[in-house]
Amino acid sequence: MTIGMATTLRNSRLDAITTAAGSAALLTLYSGVRPATGGTATTALATFTMASPFAAAASGGVLTITLPSATTGLAGAGAGTAATWARLTTSGAAFVMDMSVTATGGGGDIQLNTTTISTGVAVSMTSASLTDGNP
Repeated sequence: MTIGMATTLRNSRLDAITTAAGSAALLTLYSGVRPATGGTATTALATFTMASPFAAAASGGVLTITLPSATTGLAGAGAGTAATWARLTTSGAAFVMDMSVTATGGGGDIQLNTTTISTGVAVSMTSASLTDGNP
């Protein structure tokens, strides 16, 4: 059985993510298969320091994440490693959530100018949103 929720409830659930992320949250891109929720991460490729607040208030069941400044691939990212998922943590590294990653237009929670990450090469987030929708 599926449930349907009022938009105000959906917005409140999404706004709780912004509260949990706090100020200067970190969003790290990873390669490989996404682990179980909050599980041991795979290879870190790049890390964004997110804006404060993480997002404006949710509207219509959608949380539009404030886009951070570009970042660069981390040392050890290798050359041309594909980003496949992302993890949001507080500035103190406490787990908040895991998300999907795609290139722009790919429909992921986090969309990047490219999912091909290389050490020292710039990567930008082009779109980022989360939807708490009814079936």
